[in-house]
Amino acid sequence: MSGRMRAAPRDWGQASRVVAQAYFPHELRPVGGAHEPRLTLRTLDLGPVLIGHVGWGADVAIECDYPSAYEVNMPITGHLESRGRFGEITSVVGQGTVFRADTPSLISHWDATCTVLGVKFDSDWLEVETERILGTDRVNTRAILPEQLSLERGRGRAWHRLITSLAANLHAPDLFADSELVRRQLAGAVAAGLMEMCCPDGGVTAAAQPRTIRRVVEALHDDPARAWTAADMATLAGTSVRRLQEGFQQWLGCAPSRYLLDIRLQRAHADLTTDPTLSVGDVAARWGFSSASRFAAAHRRKYGTAPSAARR
Repeated sequence: MSGRMRAAPRDWGQASRVVAQAYFPHELRPVGGAHEPRLTLRTLDLGPVLIGHVGWGADVAIECDYPSAYEVNMPITGHLESRGRFGEITSVVGQGTVFRADTPSLISHWDATCTVLGVKFDSDWLEVETERILGTDRVNTRAILPEQLSLERGRGRAWHRLITSLAANLHAPDLFADSELVRRQLAGAVAAGLMEMCCPDGGVTAAAQPRTIRRVVEALHDDPARAWTAADMATLAGTSVRRLQEGFQQWLGCAPSRYLLDIRLQRAHADLTTDPTLSVGDVAARWGFSSASRFAAAHRRKYGTAPSAARR
């Protein structure tokens, strides 16, 4: 399926079916009392790669196992929360969440303001293309792809611009329909950009998630309020600060400090929305923020609102 919807879906069941036809079968659950969908769906079909804009116009949760395809979802507006292998992941503008093929995943909160620029890859095709791009048959695509992509610098920024430029053709989804060669070439460019971003060293030595990174991630989730330093984390991992930072960037798409900040903000935001007896200062102190003002600034950057607004 490509193009845009012929008519707006009348109910949630219909909206879910329309998106499933373009992307994946899934279990959709509206949250927050939304009465009806305000679905945005436009796609550009490049054969083994599908690019599209998707937004529900309401707060929803989605369960899916991404059969036979990888998916990268990059918020254009709003934020996307999901449960990854090592905890909660929140992506905002400038980031992308990666969902692995044939792996049960939960998008716990696709917020009402969030429209994503999504890229779907046929998994068999991507495996073969990755071997071709990296020049080796000893590549584990699943291991190369991190759970989150940073799209604001370097190759991440270049890849994001490539996808954005292709998405500019969503208003004319049949633009390349009569040229299989062009579609394949464009799909190959999308895959090459992704692999060069995720695996700049060529990928020959790519391995599964290191135990050292997992150890630190688990400790941060267990005790995010602790006054963690980079040296503390590196000591726990049994490596240097620089190596730890490189590992986090490769596998999780961000620095350890950013990962810790996201955990703290998620915990604090949950407190604000569920416990009205706590003041903003109490919540900030509970989750390791040095001051209420710093917490407020970080909350505004992540969620687009002041902490006090979360209670409304």
